[in-house]
Amino acid sequence: MIRIFSYVVMLLLVGAIRAEDADQFRGAGGLGVSAEKNLPTHWSAAKNLRWKAALPGKGLSNPVVAGGRVYVTATGAYKQKREVVLCFDAKTGKKLWERQVWATGTTLCHPKTNMAAPTPITDGERVYALFATGDLVAYDKDGDLAWYRSLVGDYPTLGNNVGMAASPTIWNDLLILCMENAGESFAVGIDKNTGENRWRIARPRGINWVSPIVIRNQGQAEVLLQGPTGIDAHDPLTGKKKWSAPGIRQGAYASTTFGDGVVFAPSSKFTALRPGQGKQEPKVLWQSIKLRPGYCSPVVQGGLVYVVNGGGIVNCADARTGYILWTHRAKQGSYTASPMLADGKLFVLNEAGVTTVMQTGREANVLAENRIDDTFLASPVASGGAIFLRSDGALYCIGATK
Repeated sequence: MIRIFSYVVMLLLVGAIRAEDADQFRGAGGLGVSAEKNLPTHWSAAKNLRWKAALPGKGLSNPVVAGGRVYVTATGAYKQKREVVLCFDAKTGKKLWERQVWATGTTLCHPKTNMAAPTPITDGERVYALFATGDLVAYDKDGDLAWYRSLVGDYPTLGNNVGMAASPTIWNDLLILCMENAGESFAVGIDKNTGENRWRIARPRGINWVSPIVIRNQGQAEVLLQGPTGIDAHDPLTGKKKWSAPGIRQGAYASTTFGDGVVFAPSSKFTALRPGQGKQEPKVLWQSIKLRPGYCSPVVQGGLVYVVNGGGIVNCADARTGYILWTHRAKQGSYTASPMLADGKLFVLNEAGVTTVMQTGREANVLAENRIDDTFLASPVASGGAIFLRSDGALYCIGATK
């Protein structure tokens, strides 16, 4: 009896400490908020660096983590024609496999971006990688090809010469993409098992880098698409539109987030929006011109919203009113990566590799400034008690070391 009791307790403890998957752009749920605990506050190239793995080329995609494996995309070769998906062991950094496809769409883009800008997504069994060329590929966790599509082959006008970056999301067995660009623009729900369209809806033409997210609105799943005509909520099963907020147009590059039943949308004015429900229209709760984030998507938790702009100005505002509680200038530099909130801390990473770690709360409190000399544009994620960062040339795992 004692042995059985001990076994049950062990199972409960294992379940309690199971690592949270960081399965998509900005981690679980795509919201930039992680449930991970015991993350390091201080690190450098010589301290709390568990491992570092070389990458074959640049990428803006953040790593995704599930089932003890880390997946990341990169691009290389002449004119970025080589598009690579890699898999590493999360504990050791050992490369488990590397696969590549050759670009079928245009690789023209702004110098700041590249073809590995969209973040891949994983369900633990497969990884689905979208590249800015419109190439979409699915591998199983061992690197075997499940299916491949050239979206530019299906939709020949797809593409833009600045570079596409919107990342996919998953709902049940559907892979959801928003392909807004200078050519044929659409959102699509793709069967993740076969790669075939389940539904497709037209979207406004125009360059857009905002990634879709799936929210729960009164218990119902909705996928939010933000573009030049505002925010639209759709049924992820069918693509049918449920409600719209036409005044909330995209601001630039940052993606929408969600917390406490409220949508927080970067736009010409940063907007807190109560989603539409039934026959009720969505309601704007507040707007602010002081919280415009630039490239960095916002995070919200505990009644507070945190916004970082391109110059490293961190603002914390009351999520109910938009009132700014504090402002802090992080280390001087350029900021492209979205912040991550985890373990009661806000992690703000600049392009030069300096991460400012701040205590979350209603007062500004800087805990550390950590430097790794490399170029970082991808957003950090956390899983298994570690923080994963990707630079132009390497993948880093940061966590307590013995």
